[in-house]
Amino acid sequence: MSEITSIIGILIGIAVGAGIGYFVRKQTAQAKANSVEAKAEKMMAEAKQKEQEIVLQAKEKSMKIIEEAKKEENNRRSEITQTQRRLEQRENMFDKKLMEFEDKKTHLQEKVEEVQKIKEKIENLRVQTAEKLEQVAQLSTEEAKEVLFKKIETESSEALYSRLLKVEHDDSEKYDIKAREIIINSIQRCASDHSSETTSTAVTIPSDEMKGRIIGKDGRNIKTIEKMTGCELVIDDTPGVILISGFSPIRRRVCQLALEKLIKDGRIQPARIEEFILEAKKELALDIKKAGEEVLYKLAITGIDPKLVSIVGRLKYRTSYGQNIINHSTEVAQLSALIAEELGVDPVMARKAGFFHDIGKSVDQETQGGHPEIGETILKKFGLHEEIQLAAGHHHDDKPERIITQIVKAADAISGSRVGARRDSYEQYVLRLEELEKTASSFEGIDKVYAIQAGREVRVFVRSEQIDDYAAYNLAKDIARKIENEHQYPGEIKVNVIRESRVAEYAR
Repeated sequence: MSEITSIIGILIGIAVGAGIGYFVRKQTAQAKANSVEAKAEKMMAEAKQKEQEIVLQAKEKSMKIIEEAKKEENNRRSEITQTQRRLEQRENMFDKKLMEFEDKKTHLQEKVEEVQKIKEKIENLRVQTAEKLEQVAQLSTEEAKEVLFKKIETESSEALYSRLLKVEHDDSEKYDIKAREIIINSIQRCASDHSSETTSTAVTIPSDEMKGRIIGKDGRNIKTIEKMTGCELVIDDTPGVILISGFSPIRRRVCQLALEKLIKDGRIQPARIEEFILEAKKELALDIKKAGEEVLYKLAITGIDPKLVSIVGRLKYRTSYGQNIINHSTEVAQLSALIAEELGVDPVMARKAGFFHDIGKSVDQETQGGHPEIGETILKKFGLHEEIQLAAGHHHDDKPERIITQIVKAADAISGSRVGARRDSYEQYVLRLEELEKTASSFEGIDKVYAIQAGREVRVFVRSEQIDDYAAYNLAKDIARKIENEHQYPGEIKVNVIRESRVAEYAR
C-alpha cells in the first residue's frame, strides 16, 4: 500500500512538474514572440522614416532638374530667336542685293539693245557709203580690188621677186652657217667612246686542265651550261681562255658570271652549274639596277621611279647596229643639252629627252611594236614630262613638231653617224638569229629556243610532259621545213630538239 502511495505521489509530481514546465515554456515563448514583434515594428518604423526621407530627396532633385531644364529651354529659345533674327536680316539683305542685281541686269540689257541699234545704224551707213562709191566709180568692190591688185602686181612684181630671192638667199645662208656652228661646237664639246659591241666574251681560266672539267664526262657539263644560258662555249687551243659566243649580251653576261663562279668554286657538275646560273641571274638583276642608277647620277637626272631605273639599266645589255644603247643614250643626252644651250632652249629638259629617247629598246624584244611607240608608252606610264614623251615617240619622224624633239633627232643622228659607231652587218646578223628563234618557238610544247653557232644550229628544248619521243622527231622535221620556207640562208641549219625528263622527290 505504501508502494502504491509512493508511486501515485511520484506520478502526481511528474504531472505537476510537466504542467509547471509547460507554463514556463509558454511564458518564455510568449516573451520571445513579443520581443520579435517589437523589433519588426521598430524596423518598419525606421523603413517608413527612410522612405519619407528618400521621397523628399527625390522631390528636391526633381525640382532642381526641372528648374535646370527650364533654364536650358529658355536659353535655347533665346538662341533660336537670335538665329532667326539673323536669318531674317540676311534674307532681307539678299532680297535687297537681288533687287539691285535685277536693276543692273535690266540697265545692261537696255545698254546692249542701244549698242545693237547703233551697230545696225553704222552697218547701214557703211552699206550706203559703199553703194554710193560704187555708183560714183561705176565699179563694184571686188572689181575695184582686182584693178588695184593688178596695178600693184604690174608695177612691183619684178622688185618684189628680186627682193624675195635676196631675203631667202641671205636667210638660208645665215641659218646654214649658224646650224653648222652649233653642231660642230656640240660635237667638239662632247667626247665619248663609240666602239662597237662584239658577239663573244672571253673568260680567263687558271689552267688548261680546267677546260676538261668544264666540258665534263661525255660533255655533260658544257651541254648543261649551253642549255641553261643559250650561249655557245668555244673551247679551242687558245691557252688560258674560253670564249662565250652569243648574240644576246644578257645571255653572255649570265654565262660569264656563272663560269667565273664555277671556276672559283672548283666543283663543276650539272647541279652546281644550275645553282650558279640562277645566282648569276640574280646578280645580273642587281647589276642592271646599279647601271641605271650610275648613269642617271652621271647625268644629274633625279626623281625617277625605281622601276624605271631598272628599265634604264637594261640598256647596258642592249645594242643597236653594234652600238651600246646606254652609251649612245648618254651621248645623245649630252649633245642635246649642248645644242639646247646654243638655241636658248631648256638644257635640262633636252638632256632628259635625249637620254630617254631610246628607252623603248630595253623591252622591244619582248613587246610588240616599234621602240618609239613603246618608249612613249613607258614614259607616259611613269609620268614624265610631255616633251620627253614626244621626243621618245617622234624622234624618227621626218618633221617633228616640237623643238626638243628636233634637237634630240639631230643629236641621235650625230651619235649614230660617228665613224665606227655602228655596223649594219651586226644588226642584220642579230635580226636573223632572232627571227630563227621566233620561227622555232611558234610551235606548241616548246620551252626554250636558242640559235647558236652563228645561226647554223637551232637548239629546241621541249616540255617532256607535252612532247613524247615520237612527237619530238616530228617536231624537228616541222621546224626544219618552216625554216626552209620562211628564211634565206647559206648552207644548212641543224635543228636539234632536246627532250629531258626530271623527277624529284624528298626523303623526310
